[in-house]
Amino acid sequence: MKLRLTLLTLSLFALMSPLWGQGLDPAKLLNPPAGTWPTYNGDYSGRRYSPLAQINSSNVNTLTLAWIWRVTASRFGGSQPGFGSAIKATPLEVNGVLYFSEPDNVWAVDARTGEEIWHYQYPPNDGLHIGSRGVAMYGNWLYFETPDNYLVSLDARTGKERWRREMADVKLDYFSTMAPVVVKNHIICSVGGDTLDNTGYLEARDPDTGALQWQWFTEPRPGQPGADTWPDAGAMEHGGGMPWMPGTYDPELNLIYWGVGNPNPVHAGAGRMGANLWTDSIVALNPDTGKMVWYYQTTPHDTHDWDSVQAPVLFDAVFDGKPRKLLAQANRNGFFFLLDRTNGQHLLTAPFAKTNWSIGIDAEGRPIMNPGEVPTHDGVLVCPSSDGATNWFAPAFDPAVGRFYVMASDNCSVFYLTAEGKGEGFAGRDFGVGGDQDAVRAIDFNTGKIVWSFDGGSGGGLLATAGQIIFSGAAESDLVALDPATGRVLWHTCAGRSTNPPITYELDGRQYVLFGVGNSLMAFTLPRQ
Repeated sequence: MKLRLTLLTLSLFALMSPLWGQGLDPAKLLNPPAGTWPTYNGDYSGRRYSPLAQINSSNVNTLTLAWIWRVTASRFGGSQPGFGSAIKATPLEVNGVLYFSEPDNVWAVDARTGEEIWHYQYPPNDGLHIGSRGVAMYGNWLYFETPDNYLVSLDARTGKERWRREMADVKLDYFSTMAPVVVKNHIICSVGGDTLDNTGYLEARDPDTGALQWQWFTEPRPGQPGADTWPDAGAMEHGGGMPWMPGTYDPELNLIYWGVGNPNPVHAGAGRMGANLWTDSIVALNPDTGKMVWYYQTTPHDTHDWDSVQAPVLFDAVFDGKPRKLLAQANRNGFFFLLDRTNGQHLLTAPFAKTNWSIGIDAEGRPIMNPGEVPTHDGVLVCPSSDGATNWFAPAFDPAVGRFYVMASDNCSVFYLTAEGKGEGFAGRDFGVGGDQDAVRAIDFNTGKIVWSFDGGSGGGLLATAGQIIFSGAAESDLVALDPATGRVLWHTCAGRSTNPPITYELDGRQYVLFGVGNSLMAFTLPRQ
């Protein structure tokens, strides 16, 4: 009888194990299974492109809601800072389980039904609860950043905390929101903080212990290359440059690519004259050492809060008659950049949104600042605003169509200085003048030209699939599916404003598309035949 019960228990455990997951082999991140979504961008390239095609342009108009999961007070276990905020995280889908976060909270949810499996709650803290981009997974372990700058590791099977390691002191006004990135045996994480006058940095930590492996600072030290782009050591030491969004990785070149934030003081540049490297740059680092291999600065001496943290999207294609390993970024400053990712060589620069701040392009492809468009005490009208022509919203790239897709905004602000001399923190303000036009735009990467624009695009980002679909949020609380070749609307539903980049996955022969809508996750699929 005892043996029979033991066998029965083992059989039940075997049936339940797909629900609880079998962990994620880090080697599979090099070539993720087609039906999964194991990293922030789905894979290392940042393209947010899925090879799934069960849902396609011919049947997407029949999509129906499969399930909905909603953040509630009971799921938080009571009131928490940030309670009721929008879900900005990109969920991971591994072995039938979704893992996602909000500030101080991580959940595991059944990807088939939306039923909660477990919930982890971090203690109340003084960090800024502006958002959480998501979690990373290595084996049976999850990793996420807390508002007060701890990297926390959880057991993915139970949600039990393994350890926590401090990345920065919250008393120095650092806060952390990024979804960590697993590269080989490194957990790449970073800090954020727009208003503080400290330096930013990326760091790598050991997945088993959380021990620090390396740090890379976003400003050089005196005597190092790039130091001559700052007036003195003090300006560098307090220069900002927070790399607060996930980067991408080329395993063949063994390089990680990351976007760096804006310099500080944000709007007052008088005390930091020079290009201010490595702020507002795309950098390529060796993930094993943290050593920089190359950089490309998109906005030298930024005074408009135009972080360059937007995803560096990687793809291989023929450009100008030659096969190239390419990197593309639609930047917050309103320009699209195309680089050779082997060496950072500039290939193309083109505007993709309304801009008035540049008077031309220099020999290295960088926009040249119009001296009349820097912030003043009387105010000056600049396009784009500090919100940017795009922001953290995830772009997408469809290799079959050969186009880059971005959530763009034609916005302008009046920028003011509010401090005398060098200033600290923001040292200024900007106020929108209205008339913003948000859109999903398709860019021909060969020319930089806008192929089509779907006016009214809105939300946390985009998803491209082999089913010839671009999924996006839209104005008026719509979710939409667009034709990647023309921008034509193929499907829409009024479900609420999209607040995260959608993902897709396949289980038991059914493809799902998952959106964050306010404080809810909504999964859509085709009707059963």
